[in-house]
Parts: sequence; C-alpha cells; structure tokens
Amino acid sequence: MAIAIVAPEQERKIEDPGVDQPIKRLTPDKIEKVINRVLKEEGGARLKTYVDTCIHCGLCSTACHYYLSHDGDPYYAPAGKVKNTIGEMLRKKGRVSPEFIRQAALIAYTDCNVCKRCSMFCPFGIDIAYMMLTVRRICHFLGVTPLYLQDTAHSHAVTMNQMWVKQDEWIDTVQWQEEEAGYTVPSVRIPIDKEGAEVMYSVIGPEPKFLAHLMANMAIIFKVAGIDWTYPATDGWDNSDMAMYSGDWDVMGRVKRAHFEAAMRLKVKKIVMGECGHAFRSIYDVGNRWLGWKMYPIPVIHAIQYYYELLRDGKIKIAKKFKEPITLHDPCNVIRGRGLHEMARYVMNAMCEDFREMYPNREHNYCCCAGGGVINCGPPYKMTRMLGNRVKAEQLKATGAKVVVTPCHNCHSGMEDIVSYYKLDMHVKFMSEILVPCLYIPEELKAQ
Repeated sequence: MAIAIVAPEQERKIEDPGVDQPIKRLTPDKIEKVINRVLKEEGGARLKTYVDTCIHCGLCSTACHYYLSHDGDPYYAPAGKVKNTIGEMLRKKGRVSPEFIRQAALIAYTDCNVCKRCSMFCPFGIDIAYMMLTVRRICHFLGVTPLYLQDTAHSHAVTMNQMWVKQDEWIDTVQWQEEEAGYTVPSVRIPIDKEGAEVMYSVIGPEPKFLAHLMANMAIIFKVAGIDWTYPATDGWDNSDMAMYSGDWDVMGRVKRAHFEAAMRLKVKKIVMGECGHAFRSIYDVGNRWLGWKMYPIPVIHAIQYYYELLRDGKIKIAKKFKEPITLHDPCNVIRGRGLHEMARYVMNAMCEDFREMYPNREHNYCCCAGGGVINCGPPYKMTRMLGNRVKAEQLKATGAKVVVTPCHNCHSGMEDIVSYYKLDMHVKFMSEILVPCLYIPEELKAQ
C-alpha cells in the first residue's frame, strides 16, 4: 500500500479563493478528463521517460531549499512532491478528488520554485521542474490557480505586460526616465520605435511600474558605451511571462510572439533583456518550445552577458570600485539554466572591491524561493516562502556582506523579504545600481 506523505499543518490553513472556490465546482469526470488529456497529448515521451526512469533514491531531497529549511521533512522532498501530485494522477489514471487537486496545486505552485536544483543531484538528470509545471498546466485547465498569480496572467492576456501598464503610461515613463538620466548625462536620449537599431532593450512590467530608475540606468550605460538602441513603443516591450508559470501556455505563446514580432518590426540586430531570470527562461526553455521554435528568431542575450561584453571590450570602464562588502546571488534561470555564472563574476570583480562568495554558489546556489511564479502567488503564501528559505538566510548571513546583488526581479523581491524577515543587516541591489555609480563617464558627457 502506498504511504501518504502528510502536508504540514500550515499548508492546510492558507485560504486562497483562486484555489478554494474552483474545486467546489469540479467533478471526478472533469478532473479525469483534463488530467488524461494533458498527460497523453502534452506529456508524451518526455514525461513517460522521467516517470519510468526514477528509482525513488531520494538523492534529490538535499538539493531542495524547502526540504533543508524544514529539517528534512519528506513532504518537501522533490520526490515527495512528485509522489503527491503527478505520481498519484498516473497511479489512479486521473481518478482523483477535488481536494487532491487543491493539495496538488499548493505543492506545484507554492512548495516548488521549479528551480531545477534537484535535477543536478538526480543521477539520471530527471527534470522534476518539468513535472511540476505539468501539474500546474493541469490545474490551469481545471481553473485552480492561486488568485494573485492568475490576476498576473490575466494582465498578460489583456495588456501584453505583467502590470496592467497602458501604452500611454509606458511612453510617459520612458520620457520621464530620459529626463532623470539627463541629470547625470545631459545628452542622453531614450529612442522609441527606432527602426534598424543595433539593440532592442526589453524590460519587465515592474520596471515602469515600480523600478523606473533601472530604465534610466540602462540609458546612461548605452550612452556611455555608444550603443545604437531602442525601445518598442507598442506591445512587446515587456519580456516577463507569468503565464508560463500559471500553466496558461497559450497566453505565454502570445506574449513571446509579441516580443519577437516587435523586434522584427523594428529590424534590430539583437535583443538585450534586462535583469530578470524568468523572462529569459521563457525565451530559451519554455516559450520558444511552445511556439515550435528550436531557438528564437533573433539573437537574445541577458543583461549579465551584455555588461560583461561591454566591460571586456572596453566600451564601458570603471572609474571607482564599490567599497562595501558585497555578495552575489546566482539567479536559477540565468545561472543554472543558462550558464552565465563566470560572466556575472567578471562584472562583480570589475566593479567591486570586496566581493564575497556565498557557499554553495554558481549553479549549485540555493534558490531565492521567489522565482518560479511563487512570489506572484501573493501575500497568502509569504510565510510559505519565508519558512522555505531559512537556508538562504543562513547563506546570506554567513558572507558578512552589507549588500547582495541579484540580477533578477523576482530574486530581488524575494531577497528583500528574506532580509527583512530574518533581520539581516544588508541591502539588495540590481547590478546596474552598482555599475552606474562606478562607471567612468567622459567629461564631455557629464552634467556641469
């Protein structure tokens, strides 16, 4: 007889209308139909290979920040999450209860960041994150999605950006940040819809909404480096994609297509994506595959790589180094998922005097517990994240650093929560927030 892995008490107390209300309308027949359709029509050989290959050795357990932060509770082990979700769906051929779907949604959406660290510890390289995303896909079709995350997916569907930013608001923010950047470099301009530019720079919705100064930072960097660049004026400026994490891959495909169509319309040579991890993942691992592309139609690089190339080639230089003790968080989707760890360290060492490593680091770094759409599940699950990332707080504290750089928006927000909850004496910064104050600006460009 199969032994159930029991959910901790706090998992049962969370109330979320996006999860609790829809299960009241579910019937066993509908659940069975949806599960079997997704598993058969979308799962295919990849899913069957993973399920058949797993020998239940449990080596993935100590890779998971949730498992480690909860003192080895087997409920949080990656193998346990698979067993309590897709494993039971397969074993029962889709004949599971609405309450089972509720628990499966909580596990897949909030107890797993789909960070893929467990895959590095699996002797067969099984992609447990893919299986959890498949569970989310099933939950999406059943209408059982955390309310805050679903609201974000709706924003993508309606506005083609994450934050319900209207087109006139986008243009106003671009013009405002051109003015702000002008206080440092008076001749700076932020081109909009410039055809034939070398670079289309794309941001994510939270930048014009909450962190607009990052746009001014990039305008300064582009000006000093002498780069011909532009923003699109219309849909496609936002490269974020929370629909990828809600399981609504149809909307995800629309968002990715709009992003690349904007670049193709402007005839740019390449896309540089801002400091965001999940957005980058959506164009090299998930969104491109959903659209049937082996790779994307226009070259795309992440901001980490772009900073590295500009520094390496001497297009920008460092005038003075950042002096406070500083450490680097390796975002899962650009480090473990894309291998930019050494480039990130090149940039950090170039601009920082006292750079300190976390341990473990690079592709073995612990997840921030915010990526994977988990932070977008909203306030009901904040304590799930905080309790699930005790090991991250310990890792940060051990560095003795006063600043942690995290070149990813979700990581940045998650890290701020960790620093606040665990009362760590440090600040959280993006790379550009360190780079711009350290940048050498020629006299002829400086504000007088």
